Amino acid sequence: MEHKILFTDLDETLLNRDKSISKENRDAIAKMLDQGHDFVLMTGRPIATGRVAVKELGLSIPRCYMVAYNGAVVYDCVADRVLAERTLPMEVAKEVILEAQKAGIYVQTYEQDTILAERHSKELDFYLHNARMRYRLVGNMFTSLEQEPYKVLLIDVEDQGRLMEFRDSHPELLERCNCFFSCNEYLEYCPKATDKGSGLKYMSKFLNVPIENTVAVGDERNDIPMIQAAHVGVAMKNGHKDLQAAADYVTEHDNEHGAIAEIIEKFILNG
Repeated sequence: MEHKILFTDLDETLLNRDKSISKENRDAIAKMLDQGHDFVLMTGRPIATGRVAVKELGLSIPRCYMVAYNGAVVYDCVADRVLAERTLPMEVAKEVILEAQKAGIYVQTYEQDTILAERHSKELDFYLHNARMRYRLVGNMFTSLEQEPYKVLLIDVEDQGRLMEFRDSHPELLERCNCFFSCNEYLEYCPKATDKGSGLKYMSKFLNVPIENTVAVGDERNDIPMIQAAHVGVAMKNGHKDLQAAADYVTEHDNEHGAIAEIIEKFILNG
Protein backbone atom coordinates (compact mmCIF):
# COMPACT_ATOMS: atom_id res chain seq x y z
CA MET A 1 0.00 0.00 0.00
CA GLU A 2 1.33 3.44 -0.91
CA HIS A 3 1.70 5.92 1.94
CA LYS A 4 -0.44 8.98 1.17
CA ILE A 5 -1.18 12.36 2.69
CA LEU A 6 -4.51 14.16 2.67
CA PHE A 7 -4.26 17.94 3.08
CA THR A 8 -7.55 19.61 3.91
CA ASP A 9 -8.68 23.14 4.57
CA LEU A 10 -10.65 23.60 7.78
CA ASP A 11 -13.54 26.08 7.51
CA GLU A 12 -16.22 25.29 4.91
CA THR A 13 -14.26 22.19 3.88
CA LEU A 14 -13.68 19.74 6.73
CA LEU A 15 -16.04 21.58 9.08
CA ASN A 16 -19.81 21.87 8.91
CA ARG A 17 -21.41 25.29 9.40
CA ASP A 18 -21.56 24.62 13.16
CA LYS A 19 -17.76 24.01 13.16
CA SER A 20 -18.08 20.29 13.84
CA ILE A 21 -16.94 17.24 11.85
CA SER A 22 -19.67 14.86 10.73
CA LYS A 23 -19.57 11.23 11.87
CA GLU A 24 -19.15 10.19 8.24
CA ASN A 25 -16.02 12.30 7.89
CA ARG A 26 -14.68 11.26 11.30
CA ASP A 27 -15.03 7.59 10.44
CA ALA A 28 -13.29 8.07 7.10
CA ILE A 29 -10.40 9.96 8.72
CA ALA A 30 -10.00 7.24 11.36
CA LYS A 31 -9.95 4.59 8.64
CA MET A 32 -7.22 6.29 6.62
CA LEU A 33 -5.12 6.87 9.75
CA ASP A 34 -5.52 3.21 10.77
CA GLN A 35 -4.19 2.22 7.35
CA GLY A 36 -1.04 4.30 7.84
CA HIS A 37 -1.82 7.47 5.88
CA ASP A 38 -1.24 11.00 7.18
CA PHE A 39 -3.77 13.79 7.71
CA VAL A 40 -2.82 17.48 7.58
CA LEU A 41 -5.09 20.41 8.42
CA MET A 42 -4.32 23.45 6.25
CA THR A 43 -5.68 26.72 7.60
CA GLY A 44 -5.28 30.45 7.51
CA ARG A 45 -6.15 30.50 11.19
CA PRO A 46 -3.53 31.51 13.77
CA ILE A 47 -1.78 28.67 15.56
CA ALA A 48 -3.63 29.52 18.81
CA THR A 49 -7.12 28.95 17.40
CA GLY A 50 -5.81 26.08 15.29
CA ARG A 51 -4.68 24.31 18.47
CA VAL A 52 -8.16 24.75 19.96
CA ALA A 53 -9.75 23.27 16.83
CA VAL A 54 -7.35 20.32 16.86
CA LYS A 55 -8.26 19.47 20.46
CA GLU A 56 -12.00 19.97 20.00
CA LEU A 57 -12.00 17.79 16.89
CA GLY A 58 -10.05 15.02 18.57
CA LEU A 59 -7.10 15.26 16.19
CA SER A 60 -4.33 15.34 18.81
CA ILE A 61 -3.35 11.87 17.65
CA PRO A 62 -0.47 10.31 15.70
CA ARG A 63 -0.25 11.04 11.95
CA CYS A 64 -2.12 14.35 12.32
CA TYR A 65 -0.46 17.67 11.57
CA MET A 66 -1.48 21.26 10.96
CA VAL A 67 -0.18 24.06 8.77
CA ALA A 68 -1.44 27.40 10.14
CA TYR A 69 -1.21 31.07 9.11
CA ASN A 70 -1.56 30.03 5.44
CA GLY A 71 1.73 28.13 5.41
CA ALA A 72 3.79 30.16 7.89
CA VAL A 73 3.63 27.66 10.80
CA VAL A 74 3.91 23.86 10.68
CA TYR A 75 2.65 22.03 13.77
CA ASP A 76 2.72 18.44 15.05
CA CYS A 77 -0.68 17.83 16.64
CA VAL A 78 0.22 14.90 18.88
CA ALA A 79 3.51 16.40 20.13
CA ASP A 80 1.97 19.89 20.46
CA ARG A 81 5.12 21.26 18.84
CA VAL A 82 5.91 23.79 16.11
CA LEU A 83 8.10 22.13 13.48
CA ALA A 84 8.84 25.14 11.30
CA GLU A 85 7.85 28.78 10.94
CA ARG A 86 8.32 31.82 8.69
CA THR A 87 7.66 35.43 9.59
CA LEU A 88 6.98 38.69 7.79
CA PRO A 89 9.97 41.08 7.97
CA MET A 90 9.27 43.85 10.46
CA GLU A 91 9.80 46.63 7.94
CA VAL A 92 7.31 45.02 5.53
CA ALA A 93 4.71 44.43 8.24
CA LYS A 94 4.97 48.05 9.36
CA GLU A 95 4.67 49.35 5.79
CA VAL A 96 1.49 47.30 5.19
CA ILE A 97 0.00 48.56 8.45
CA LEU A 98 0.89 52.19 7.71
CA GLU A 99 -0.48 52.10 4.16
CA ALA A 100 -3.71 50.43 5.31
CA GLN A 101 -4.20 53.09 7.97
CA LYS A 102 -3.61 55.83 5.40
CA ALA A 103 -6.31 54.25 3.23
CA GLY A 104 -8.73 54.08 6.16
CA ILE A 105 -8.87 50.28 6.11
CA TYR A 106 -9.04 48.25 9.31
CA VAL A 107 -5.81 46.32 9.87
CA GLN A 108 -4.63 43.85 12.52
CA THR A 109 -1.62 41.67 13.16
CA TYR A 110 -0.60 39.01 15.67
CA GLU A 111 1.77 38.48 18.57
CA GLN A 112 1.97 34.89 19.77
CA ASP A 113 -1.67 33.97 20.58
CA THR A 114 -3.00 37.55 20.64
CA ILE A 115 -4.51 39.83 18.00
CA LEU A 116 -3.09 43.35 17.96
CA ALA A 117 -5.40 46.14 16.81
CA GLU A 118 -5.59 49.87 17.40
CA ARG A 119 -9.37 50.12 17.64
CA HIS A 120 -12.42 47.99 18.35
CA SER A 121 -14.62 47.92 15.27
CA LYS A 122 -17.20 45.85 13.43
CA GLU A 123 -14.32 44.30 11.49
CA LEU A 124 -12.69 43.06 14.68
CA ASP A 125 -16.04 41.71 15.91
CA PHE A 126 -16.53 39.95 12.57
CA TYR A 127 -13.13 38.28 12.95
CA LEU A 128 -13.64 37.37 16.61
CA HIS A 129 -16.96 35.68 15.84
CA ASN A 130 -15.06 32.97 13.98
CA ALA A 131 -11.64 33.11 15.59
CA ARG A 132 -12.51 32.92 19.30
CA MET A 133 -9.14 34.48 20.00
CA ARG A 134 -8.07 37.04 22.54
CA TYR A 135 -7.08 40.51 21.42
CA ARG A 136 -5.27 43.57 22.73
CA LEU A 137 -5.97 47.16 21.72
CA VAL A 138 -2.76 49.18 21.48
CA GLY A 139 -2.01 52.83 20.88
CA ASN A 140 0.52 52.07 18.16
CA MET A 141 1.03 48.71 16.50
CA PHE A 142 4.53 49.74 15.39
CA THR A 143 5.86 50.16 18.91
CA SER A 144 3.79 47.29 20.31
CA LEU A 145 5.19 44.66 17.94
CA GLU A 146 8.10 43.01 19.73
CA GLN A 147 8.86 40.41 17.06
CA GLU A 148 8.18 39.75 13.40
CA PRO A 149 4.55 38.64 12.89
CA TYR A 150 3.35 35.71 10.82
CA LYS A 151 0.99 37.92 8.82
CA VAL A 152 -0.90 41.21 8.60
CA LEU A 153 -4.62 41.12 7.87
CA LEU A 154 -6.77 43.83 6.27
CA ILE A 155 -10.54 43.48 6.77
CA ASP A 156 -13.51 45.14 5.09
CA VAL A 157 -16.93 43.59 5.78
CA GLU A 158 -18.87 45.81 3.39
CA ASP A 159 -16.84 46.48 0.24
CA GLN A 160 -14.33 44.02 -1.15
CA GLY A 161 -13.58 46.57 -3.87
CA ARG A 162 -11.68 48.69 -1.36
CA LEU A 163 -9.39 45.77 -0.55
CA MET A 164 -8.86 45.00 -4.24
CA GLU A 165 -8.04 48.65 -4.92
CA PHE A 166 -5.56 48.66 -2.03
CA ARG A 167 -3.82 45.54 -3.32
CA ASP A 168 -3.61 46.85 -6.89
CA SER A 169 -2.39 50.29 -5.83
CA HIS A 170 0.55 48.87 -3.85
CA PRO A 171 2.50 46.66 -6.29
CA GLU A 172 5.69 47.39 -4.35
CA LEU A 173 4.37 45.30 -1.47
CA LEU A 174 3.80 42.31 -3.76
CA GLU A 175 7.53 42.20 -4.45
CA ARG A 176 8.34 41.83 -0.76
CA CYS A 177 5.59 39.55 0.56
CA ASN A 178 2.79 37.22 -0.49
CA CYS A 179 -0.73 38.67 -0.81
CA PHE A 180 -4.09 36.97 -1.39
CA PHE A 181 -7.76 36.89 -0.45
CA SER A 182 -8.75 34.13 1.98
CA CYS A 183 -12.38 35.23 1.68
CA ASN A 184 -14.14 38.32 0.37
CA GLU A 185 -13.59 40.18 3.64
CA TYR A 186 -9.92 39.28 4.28
CA LEU A 187 -6.85 40.49 2.38
CA GLU A 188 -3.78 38.78 3.81
CA TYR A 189 -0.11 39.75 3.64
CA CYS A 190 2.21 36.86 4.47
CA PRO A 191 5.94 36.08 4.20
CA LYS A 192 7.36 35.90 0.68
CA ALA A 193 7.01 32.50 -1.03
CA THR A 194 4.77 31.32 1.82
CA ASP A 195 1.30 29.89 1.22
CA LYS A 196 -0.54 26.62 1.65
CA GLY A 197 1.34 25.25 -1.35
CA SER A 198 4.71 25.79 0.33
CA GLY A 199 3.29 24.20 3.48
CA LEU A 200 2.23 21.14 1.49
CA LYS A 201 5.69 20.77 -0.04
CA TYR A 202 7.34 21.07 3.37
CA MET A 203 5.12 18.37 4.89
CA SER A 204 5.61 16.07 1.91
CA LYS A 205 9.38 16.30 2.35
CA PHE A 206 9.21 16.09 6.16
CA LEU A 207 7.10 12.90 6.03
CA ASN A 208 9.15 11.50 3.16
CA VAL A 209 6.09 11.07 0.97
CA PRO A 210 6.43 11.92 -2.74
CA ILE A 211 4.17 14.61 -4.19
CA GLU A 212 2.67 11.87 -6.38
CA ASN A 213 1.03 10.50 -3.22
CA THR A 214 -0.58 13.77 -2.07
CA VAL A 215 -4.20 14.92 -2.25
CA ALA A 216 -5.37 18.40 -1.24
CA VAL A 217 -8.85 19.88 -0.88
CA GLY A 218 -10.16 23.37 -0.13
CA ASP A 219 -12.93 25.86 -0.82
CA GLU A 220 -11.34 29.33 -1.16
CA ARG A 221 -8.83 31.25 -3.25
CA ASN A 222 -6.03 30.91 -0.70
CA ASP A 223 -6.34 27.13 -1.26
CA ILE A 224 -5.35 27.43 -4.94
CA PRO A 225 -1.55 27.12 -4.35
CA MET A 226 -2.23 24.03 -2.24
CA ILE A 227 -4.35 22.17 -4.77
CA GLN A 228 -1.92 23.12 -7.54
CA ALA A 229 1.03 21.78 -5.52
CA ALA A 230 -0.68 18.45 -4.77
CA HIS A 231 -0.78 15.54 -7.19
CA VAL A 232 -4.57 15.58 -6.97
CA GLY A 233 -6.12 18.99 -6.32
CA VAL A 234 -9.76 18.91 -5.19
CA ALA A 235 -12.28 21.75 -4.90
CA MET A 236 -15.35 21.55 -2.74
CA LYS A 237 -18.76 21.61 -4.38
CA ASN A 238 -19.41 24.70 -2.25
CA GLY A 239 -16.02 26.19 -3.19
CA HIS A 240 -15.15 29.45 -4.94
CA LYS A 241 -15.41 29.34 -8.75
CA ASP A 242 -11.72 30.30 -9.16
CA LEU A 243 -10.68 27.33 -7.04
CA GLN A 244 -12.96 24.97 -8.93
CA ALA A 245 -11.44 26.14 -12.22
CA ALA A 246 -7.96 25.25 -10.92
CA ALA A 247 -8.92 21.84 -9.53
CA ASP A 248 -8.50 18.34 -10.93
CA TYR A 249 -11.74 17.26 -9.32
CA VAL A 250 -14.82 18.93 -7.80
CA THR A 251 -16.63 16.99 -5.08
CA GLU A 252 -20.14 15.67 -5.59
CA HIS A 253 -20.97 16.58 -1.98
CA ASP A 254 -20.51 19.82 -0.04
CA ASN A 255 -19.07 20.38 3.43
CA GLU A 256 -22.42 19.57 5.04
CA HIS A 257 -22.72 16.16 3.39
CA GLY A 258 -19.51 14.16 3.74
CA ALA A 259 -17.25 15.60 1.04
CA ILE A 260 -14.11 14.63 2.96
CA ALA A 261 -15.32 11.04 3.27
CA GLU A 262 -15.95 11.09 -0.50
CA ILE A 263 -12.37 12.22 -1.16
CA ILE A 264 -10.82 9.72 1.25
CA GLU A 265 -12.73 6.83 -0.31
CA LYS A 266 -11.98 7.91 -3.88
CA PHE A 267 -8.35 9.07 -3.70
CA ILE A 268 -6.76 7.77 -0.48
CA LEU A 269 -8.19 4.31 0.18
CA ASN A 270 -8.92 3.26 -3.40
CA GLY A 271 -6.18 5.12 -5.27
